[in-house]
Amino acid sequence: MEEHSFQPVHLKGDFFNLKGNNSSVGKEFIAGLTTFFAMAYIIMVNPGVLSQTGMPWGAVFLATIISSVIGTLVMGLFANVPYAQAPGMGLNAFFTYTVCFGLHFTWQQALAMVFICGLVNILITVTKVRKMIIQSIPESLQHAIGGGIGIFIAYIGLKNAGILQFAVDGGNYTSADGKSAIANIAKTAITANSGAVPELVKFNTAGVLLALLGVVLTIILLVKKVPGAILISIAAITILGIPAGISNFSSTSTISFPEAVSQLPTTFGAAFGSQGMGSLFSDPSKIPLVIMTIFAFCLSDTFDTIGTFIGTGRKSGIFSEQDEWAMENSNGFRSKMDRALFADATATSIGSIFGTSNTTTYVESAAGIGAGGRTGLTSVFVAALFVLSAFAAPILSGVPSAATAPALIAVGIMMISSFSEIKWDDFAEAVPAFFGGIFMALCYSISYGIAFGFIFYCIVETVRGKAKKVSPIIWVVSGLFVLNFIVLAII
Repeated sequence: MEEHSFQPVHLKGDFFNLKGNNSSVGKEFIAGLTTFFAMAYIIMVNPGVLSQTGMPWGAVFLATIISSVIGTLVMGLFANVPYAQAPGMGLNAFFTYTVCFGLHFTWQQALAMVFICGLVNILITVTKVRKMIIQSIPESLQHAIGGGIGIFIAYIGLKNAGILQFAVDGGNYTSADGKSAIANIAKTAITANSGAVPELVKFNTAGVLLALLGVVLTIILLVKKVPGAILISIAAITILGIPAGISNFSSTSTISFPEAVSQLPTTFGAAFGSQGMGSLFSDPSKIPLVIMTIFAFCLSDTFDTIGTFIGTGRKSGIFSEQDEWAMENSNGFRSKMDRALFADATATSIGSIFGTSNTTTYVESAAGIGAGGRTGLTSVFVAALFVLSAFAAPILSGVPSAATAPALIAVGIMMISSFSEIKWDDFAEAVPAFFGGIFMALCYSISYGIAFGFIFYCIVETVRGKAKKVSPIIWVVSGLFVLNFIVLAII
């Protein structure tokens, strides 16, 4: 049997093992800047979504930053990987529109459920369940998830760049809070039917033209292998955006730091108060609904993270073969993957204490990885920028999406190469790969893409008479996903 030697992260004089990861402080700093600006939108967007439930905007603003700083620091200092954490998009929408508006839970009760979800994630991480799930995923599906993350990131970039618009027919549309009225269009999200079709916009606005210029510039710099290519592109488009009117550094859509601090006590610890945990299980008739809602939170949070780690970590070498061996054969938190999963698990509960929805590992971290980030020092720089954003939100939020979107498109292109490892001419392998990868981007959800990949993998292998080949864990997880879809259909 081949022997493996596991090198510790904590090397003398080099806490992050920069030399061992072929990196430097400069590279990690550039990667940190790149990741931060790719995900900085959450600083303003998350309060906008959660405040619709009645939560104070300023309190959520600070809770978003605090949870991002703590979660990202734990990821960097404990796991030594270049991933950033923040309240997840999609999960915050589920919190507001489904849990609070649709199911009529108070925001305090929703925070309590998020806290419990975090505890569940910690439990399944400590007991190695999440690690066992990763180990049970067949190789072809792992490559599919990696390529799917690439398409997903590139698609996010295209949307953020404003290059796509969506044409809809004249049918009826439903607001996300369950009210069928176009009048609510300015207050809440609208769910359109399948008549919504993506199409290319006209290239006649400054934002779109600058985004296209950013794509071209980013590709040229990457092809020429210019150091800091992605960050140079972000800076150039941001500067050009000032005279064009799309880089706005004087935004008034936020509040002062002292005012935000004064609002934070409203949400801090609210999950444990009489309106939160104290009333969550008081009505026996609602306990099954509470449990199903927590289950839905957990499933989405868990597989968003697993998909991000598989899709970005292995392709880039963040999680090496040596680290995978340590994960499979060692106890405790010897491997970076073990530590990264634990860091992600703790972040959700921490965020709920301060007053925000599920904190998760951001897929936009791939932008920083693409810029050369290889260690936890990247995450430390991201956390420092989040701290700065508490005092300079208007300035930092002034970087337009037209500047950051090209980075996501470029990184997405890099990651799609994982599809080359799949035998597309083998229909039995192509079916679960399609749903686990390409469908992930089409349904705009990492966890749902993985869900359909797992389910169709089970179906295909059963039809082929190889049901016993499928790991029991995959069967169980697929069953849980099916149950989740049933629950969502009912509630």
